Formats: sequence, structure tokens, C-alpha cells
Amino acid sequence: MKVLNLFLKKTVLNFPTVAIVILNYNGRNYLEKFLPSVIASTYTNKKIIVADNGSTDDSISYLKENFNTVEIILLEKNYGFAGGYNQALKSVDADYYILLNSDVEVTPNWIEDLIILMESNKRIAACQPKILSYVNKNQFEHAGACGGWIDTLGYAFARGRIFDVCEDDNGQYNTNTKIFWATGAALCISAERFHEMNGFEAYLFAHMEEIDLCWRLQRKGYDIYCCPSSVVYHLGGGTLNKANSRKTYLNFRNNLIILLKNFSFSEAIWKVPLRILLDWLFACKSLLEGNLSSFFAVIKAHGSVVKWIFLHEKYQRLPSYKINKLDGVYKSSLIWAYFLKKKRHFSEIIKVGE
Repeated sequence: MKVLNLFLKKTVLNFPTVAIVILNYNGRNYLEKFLPSVIASTYTNKKIIVADNGSTDDSISYLKENFNTVEIILLEKNYGFAGGYNQALKSVDADYYILLNSDVEVTPNWIEDLIILMESNKRIAACQPKILSYVNKNQFEHAGACGGWIDTLGYAFARGRIFDVCEDDNGQYNTNTKIFWATGAALCISAERFHEMNGFEAYLFAHMEEIDLCWRLQRKGYDIYCCPSSVVYHLGGGTLNKANSRKTYLNFRNNLIILLKNFSFSEAIWKVPLRILLDWLFACKSLLEGNLSSFFAVIKAHGSVVKWIFLHEKYQRLPSYKINKLDGVYKSSLIWAYFLKKKRHFSEIIKVGE
């Protein structure tokens, strides 16, 4: 603890400015429940901003009446997670952004360790805290758990969460470590790096945009980390619950888009068709189970990917790396490990410390 305090004095004595930016859409109840914990954060040089995505409820009037220290950015319509943050952060001046979901309860000193980590190595472009469940505070939460990973086919998972299986937190992942992607539920990112990468891919609207951004950051030579000594509690499902067909559509569409954007050509030419086949297996399974909404969501998602191929704009030229050359990658198939080998925990497929 003495060493940590000395490091804090040396590195954060100038207190880099931190803007905690909460994107809100008709989330008055979440603001009422969770914003007080954010305001109680002990980090000194912070400002708290609510960027409102064209809400139709009384979120803004409630904020003005009850939280007059919170800054408000009004967006004229709902741009989604990706577009909303892109629009809002154009006018936010800070050294670091913390993009925080409105349904997250934070602990008092959750910011300090994130900033210490970021300041310790300028190659680190983004990091995340440990994400535990607000409902079961001894369990990792789906959205990021203790740091995002990805397999060689582009299936995302996390330390402490594989598909829908969330582990109990017994301190098994309590080390700062490089990861593939940091959760958008509580993303600490260098403002300079965010704008250098032109922010999120706005077309994605919501879901997996943070994976795309972190993938691009790694391709540019930056590192992504998890900082488990910083802890927050995420309710989850605040915008779309996991059974929602809209979420199924966005997940399948966005996953294929980010693979097309970021795979090297030699990988994309065979991995994307394989992923499409696996998507169709899921769709057929859904149809046989009578889940028509998921079946049609996959069909719609694939149609939207074809549309994106023809309509998308040109992107930054970034170095092309095979995915296995990057950090936080499981160099085999998560589908094989989970469904055929019945491995349900991260530590069963990845040795802790890798």
C-alpha cells in the first residue's frame, strides 16, 4: 500500500483530467439509482457528464432538479451507443474519458487505479475495471467480466464469462493483464487515442463497437488492459435484454462486420464463410425450437451485412495482423471448447497468466 501511494503521488499528483460520460436514453430510473455512487467517486480532477440521446422521458428535468453539478450534453436524436458517444465526445475536453453505462454502481476509489495504470505506460490506450453483477455481487457480469478475449474465429468471451456462463469471483483473475477488448460498460480510454482512431464505428449503433475499437487500437500498436483492483457493479440489460430479437440482430450483424473490417485478407476469405455457416446452424436450431424471432433476426443481420459491404465508407489504413498475433486471443475454437469439450470456465481453456 505504501508503494502504491508513493506511485500515486509521483504519477497522478498532477491529476489528469477525467471525464465520466454517461450516455442516457430514457434512463431516468437508472440515473436516480446509480448516479449518486458516481458522484461519490473520490478521484479529484473529474467531471461527470450525461450525454442524452434524444430521450423522451423526464431524464433532463430530473437531472437539472437533482444533480446540478452534472454537465448535460443534449443530442437531437438517438444515435445509439457508438454514434452517441462519437457525437458527445466531440465537445468533451479531458485527458481520459470513462464511458460508463447508466446502470453501473461504482465503488468510491474505482478511478484512481485505472488512471495509475494508464499513466504508467503510454502504450496503454484503454482499460477496464473488474465488472461484477449488481444482482449477485460475488459473480462476474456478462458485459466484460474481468477483461475481454476473443477466439481465432472472432467469438468474444471474457475472463470469468464464456457465452452465458458467469463464474463466481474468487480472486482468480486479480492481476493487471493485457486483454483483447475492454467493455463499453465502463471503458477508460485516452481521449487522444479515441480521437486518433476516429472513435467508434457509428454504423454498428450498439453492441460490439468496443471490440472493434480495441481491435483497431491493437492493430495500431497500442495495448488494452484490465485493472481488477478497480471494481464496479453492472446491472446489465438496461437497454436491450439478451432475449430481445433486436439485440440478436445487432450481435450477429455487428460481429460479422467487425470481422470483415479487421481480419487479414487471408483469414477473412475462409473464416467469414465459416462464421456465416455457424450462424445459419444457430438460425436453424432456433427455427426447430420455435424461436422464429431469432431465426429471422439472423437472416436480417446477414442481409444488413451485405448492405454494409456496398455502402460503407473507406476506413483508416491500419497495419494488417493475423488475429493470433494480438493479445487476448484464444488460438483455437471457443465453440469446440465449450460445446464439445464442455469447458465452461475461462481458466479451463486459458492458463491464468497467459
